Amino acid sequence: LGRQVFILERGVRLPYGLLIKKNHYMANHKSAVKRIRSNERKRLRNRFQHKTARNAVRKLRASTSKKEAKKLFPGVISMVDKLAKKNIIHANKAANLKSKLAKFVASL
Repeated sequence: LGRQVFILERGVRLPYGLLIKKNHYMANHKSAVKRIRSNERKRLRNRFQHKTARNAVRKLRASTSKKEAKKLFPGVISMVDKLAKKNIIHANKAANLKSKLAKFVASL
């Protein structure tokens, strides 16, 4: 696929291909066009945060030493809580994830 080029948008690194395409809106009102733009930005940010948290969970589950897992655990829990708070993932899913991860760290 070649090299990916990243852009920095409000502190979030996004691949260049995910940028919003300009002037391809079917909206009839100025406010609707603005809403489309802001929704796209929010969608990309949510997607980025969700993927980052999933990768952190994978990294935690892949860890074999208890010391390393205990070090990663608070950060991962914080990410999951933030996703639940912003309704990116359901609160129950966050609770289940945290419970399973806590069990995993304790069992190491």
